[in-house]
Amino acid sequence: METPKIFESEYRFCLILWEHEPIGSTKLAKLCNEKLGWSRTTTYTVIRRLSDRGVVKNENAIVTSLVSKNQVQAAEIDEMVEKTFEGSVPAFLAAFTRRKTLSREEVNEIRKMLDQYDADGKEVSANS
Repeated sequence: METPKIFESEYRFCLILWEHEPIGSTKLAKLCNEKLGWSRTTTYTVIRRLSDRGVVKNENAIVTSLVSKNQVQAAEIDEMVEKTFEGSVPAFLAAFTRRKTLSREEVNEIRKMLDQYDADGKEVSANS
């Protein structure tokens, strides 16, 4: 199943939900008012919109997520890499590292992730 698109304001809503779920819709509306400045009706509209798209479930006024933060973040990165870098992860990484200095610790962490990716038997090629 493909992760549904979540827009910026919806993502901020989801951050609150992920931190507190499962949560009653009334309490969620109060938190959204405190943290986002949203009215109760705005929160309920977003709950309904995200529910219609399969992002959240609102059952008996209890709201839970149907997609994880990791899934949403991965889908956003996939979309950006595809749209901006024509699907090239190396081009994305090259652009990223030209703009941001990585610490030795960050480089080692990335190296470990790549080594683990290779060790898990997943295909790694110079062209991917």
